[in-house]
Amino acid sequence: MLRLELTRGEGRLADQAVSRITEMIQSGSLPTGHKLPSVRGFAEQNDISKSTAVTVYDRLVASGLVSSRSKVGFFVASRTAPLELADASEPCEREVDPLWMMRQALKDDPSMLKPGCGWLPDDWLDGDSIRRSLRKISRSADAQLVGYGQPLGFAPLRHQLQIVLASREIAAVPSQIMLTDSVSQAIDLIVRFLVKPGETVFVDDPGYFNLLNNLRVQRTNIVGIPYTRTGPDLEAFAAAAERERPALYITNSALHNPSGATLSPATAHQLLKLAEQYDIPILEDDIYADFEETPSARLATLDQLDRVIHVGSFSKIMSAACRCGWIACRQDWLEGLRDLKLAIAVTSNELSAQLVHNVLQDGGYRRYVAGVRERLGRTSIVVRRQIEQTGLKLWTEPAGGIFLWAKLPKGVDATEIARQTAREGIALAPGNVFSVSRSANEYLRFNIAQSRNQKIYENLARAIDEYKTPA
Repeated sequence: MLRLELTRGEGRLADQAVSRITEMIQSGSLPTGHKLPSVRGFAEQNDISKSTAVTVYDRLVASGLVSSRSKVGFFVASRTAPLELADASEPCEREVDPLWMMRQALKDDPSMLKPGCGWLPDDWLDGDSIRRSLRKISRSADAQLVGYGQPLGFAPLRHQLQIVLASREIAAVPSQIMLTDSVSQAIDLIVRFLVKPGETVFVDDPGYFNLLNNLRVQRTNIVGIPYTRTGPDLEAFAAAAERERPALYITNSALHNPSGATLSPATAHQLLKLAEQYDIPILEDDIYADFEETPSARLATLDQLDRVIHVGSFSKIMSAACRCGWIACRQDWLEGLRDLKLAIAVTSNELSAQLVHNVLQDGGYRRYVAGVRERLGRTSIVVRRQIEQTGLKLWTEPAGGIFLWAKLPKGVDATEIARQTAREGIALAPGNVFSVSRSANEYLRFNIAQSRNQKIYENLARAIDEYKTPA
């Protein structure tokens, strides 16, 4: 007998029943191994429908509290100790590298401050638009909710991206655009397609730290090109190209990660001449484009997708949970990339693509993006002042975006500072995680939107003082 006190009119009966049985199992009044009534018996004992009883048992099995044995019945499952997140966390003392940075930034700890991460806080994002889009998709008879999508991705979104690219003066028809599940997947596909293991890839130094993880996984030879306030150091690029003969160069043109710098038209022009001279394809990561009010120089604009592959995503401005990125490139390369995608991923997330398409067509999206840029501008004034008052110097004054690249007082080790503040629940981004040559250890990257809390600067100042005057 398993008679429960269920009250009609106080929420769904299934919810009440699941809650009551869960309490009984957790308190021990229903011990491990105890056999529950049959579905029919449970329904009769509690004056509920058989379908409600099935729902209750299914949810208890899904939660792990009850086990089902075919043709035997339902039993209270053995209770195991819950996973303690502290047991699974990475010790702060391990090597500080790009993977350390990723683990710090992605820790599931609401109390942790993350001035070193690469995304906006949740309360800056337009969750209401996401919810409206989800509701619209769920009500649409034409929505694709259960099947595989097209190899190139959801066609209406690719048509929308044609318009987005045209606003940056990049001419691309939908057949030159392929959707991916993220910029990370886009980069992974392109590197697999163009670079053989052991071949050389040029990256910005400093540059996006998780890119280094991807290239190491694919066993490429990584060569860093020093990045200046107007783009890559062209003299260093030419010398390295003559020596290394790279298979690919990967860069940000606008609102560079981590420095915040922007490629100048003159540097862009000379860079494309060098790429042509040495026959180097260029992967241009434009993931932060929406943070830029007036589009600056794009390699893809000058090159029109001849040797430049242009990639982007919506995770930074719309939703990191909605994984949707894209690749735009010349037709023959896209055909090869499509086949590679089919081989390793079949297709991309059709539901996310539909969601993004609906949000982009929402009349409020442009206003939302403009509002984020305006808010970043206001916040940047405060954050820059706090950084400088703590004794750091900004490397450049970005034209927009979310990143500030700041130099610590002379001789202070950013890695040790980041390790120290991590113990205090603050995830900073030390320069060397972005640097192939490991020549940026006096720098920290700050995310403007994530760096407003005064506790960050109090702990940073204390860590710097302790580093300067060790016990």
